[in-house]
Amino acid sequence: MSKKQPSGVRLGFEKDCVDIQLAQLHYSVAMPAGTKASVKYQQIVSSVRMVGLVEPIVVTLDRGTAGRFLVLDGRMRLEALKELGATAAPCLISTDDEGYTYNKQVNRLSVVQEHRMILRAAERGVSVEQLSQVLNISASSIRDKFRLLDGVCDEATAILADKPAAAGVFRLLRKMKPFRQIDAAQTMVNLGDYSIKLATALLQNTPVEQLIEPLAAKTANGAPIEALQRLERELAALQADTKLLEENYGPASLQLEIVKTHIGSTLLENAAIVRWLAKNKPDHLQQLQRIADIKLLKSG
Repeated sequence: MSKKQPSGVRLGFEKDCVDIQLAQLHYSVAMPAGTKASVKYQQIVSSVRMVGLVEPIVVTLDRGTAGRFLVLDGRMRLEALKELGATAAPCLISTDDEGYTYNKQVNRLSVVQEHRMILRAAERGVSVEQLSQVLNISASSIRDKFRLLDGVCDEATAILADKPAAAGVFRLLRKMKPFRQIDAAQTMVNLGDYSIKLATALLQNTPVEQLIEPLAAKTANGAPIEALQRLERELAALQADTKLLEENYGPASLQLEIVKTHIGSTLLENAAIVRWLAKNKPDHLQQLQRIADIKLLKSG
């Protein structure tokens, strides 16, 4: 965060995670009546008492009151902590007031952040069975989450730490060597695409020498290297074309706007020119009128 932290806020060890006093946390929408009597709330109280807070509370700075934070996600967790006598809670701070509000969109944990929270719970002595019960997922899924970053280099992990990449993306990254992992992770960020489909394409387009040994041997023995190389060239050409379009769109739009204005305000306002075009070049006149009638320049 670029702003100075309010007093009482201590930076945690986890990225983007801070410990905030419960007295500083508030929410603008009141809890529905009967919430604390619900089964879900009682389960949350039980899980927090048993293993602590695994998933941090998501908050944003209250711009109207210094030293206060608005809760975007985790109201029942906050109430459970208060009921159990806690004084502070680990929180993720969202700095995007426009995109993250309680009623619109909540900044959920990424799989990397979830992985780190589970590791912290395990370090506090929470068993796999307890985590499975609290998170309502199978014990095998918990073990998979423990191994999420096995074989993935720290640099690639840092690039994707707060991105909405699926767990399957990291399973594919570990099949690449570290340098290629970093390159693939950065490509996903540049394209704004964190899907398993893209990760699979990047893996398939990875040169044999940048794959880990077992996969490299398998590819060398059986996979069509020529096809993979062709796919790599096509992906590189597509990225270059996309970049070129991005660079040229602004100037081209400006030029088209100038031409459109000239046609509509100068040529077609001249009665003599319009009569001559109508008599000698009716097709040209029709096209000029279409250009002049353009109301919005679309990006795609």
